[in-house]
Amino acid sequence: MAANGIASIGECMIELSGQAGANWRMGFAGDTFNTLWALHALSPDRPAIYVSAFGDDPFSRDQIAFFGRNGIGIGNSPVITGARPGLYAITLTGAERAFTYWRSDAAARQLASDPEALAKSLENQALVYFSGITLAILDEAARKTLLTAIAAARAAGSLVAFDPNYRPRLWPSREAAQTAILDALAVADIALPTFPDEQMLFGDETPEITAKRLGKLTGEVIVKNGEQPALIAVSGASQTIDAVPVATPVDTTGAGDSFNGGYLAARLAGHAPANAARRAHKVAAAVVQVRGALAPFETLKAAFDS
Repeated sequence: MAANGIASIGECMIELSGQAGANWRMGFAGDTFNTLWALHALSPDRPAIYVSAFGDDPFSRDQIAFFGRNGIGIGNSPVITGARPGLYAITLTGAERAFTYWRSDAAARQLASDPEALAKSLENQALVYFSGITLAILDEAARKTLLTAIAAARAAGSLVAFDPNYRPRLWPSREAAQTAILDALAVADIALPTFPDEQMLFGDETPEITAKRLGKLTGEVIVKNGEQPALIAVSGASQTIDAVPVATPVDTTGAGDSFNGGYLAARLAGHAPANAARRAHKVAAAVVQVRGALAPFETLKAAFDS
């Protein structure tokens, strides 16, 4: 069977986004799901699955149903009796967001509990995507199981993309995060770091230093830097691609994740890295003009094609 699908691995949570007063809007989001959402919107002909672990509670059932209504499956992800999804709430100051989490017993922490099912989910995928948050919610043994499955998928022909996405609160120590992220980069073809994260985790002084360091580990590096230009380094050659300015952003949640989705969709469609980054910037600019992490498919598609 030809490898045509897209698999993203991680934790999709219940998202509460703040509205006026005491009103809240509930949705589903999480870094790797946000990227898959954009990828699926921009690559609708490719089967898309979200690889995780789910509970059997009403919220988990609603989450899986939400995926299905939007054309996203769950592959062979386990459904675990008595488990439930994690939860986070977004509070905004202007367009800048802050997060409060309830996730210590989330079902997704068991996504590598069935190695055979995990490996089955990653079969025949054109792209496998995961992040540092995927790693952070797993214990050391589960991380090894995950990276073994990803390495096997890569050996079978899948393109592997990884965003280090360092979140200090999820790790027991900075050193543990460094070790796990370096292990992940060893099985990746494309790295999609964010410069402030790399500065915090590895002490990089410039995006150029980040690109050079990661370029020794993987062949294609895209260093995101918020409103600043993205730096692309492929096989030692680098260039910057300007971001798309947004005069009045509404909500920056999911902008970097959506950039990743736009970039990877463009690369899968055959675009060169520089053009892929330009399209990804347009997608990210569109996302910051809507509330929540998930922009409508038509919004993402219009930005990507503009």
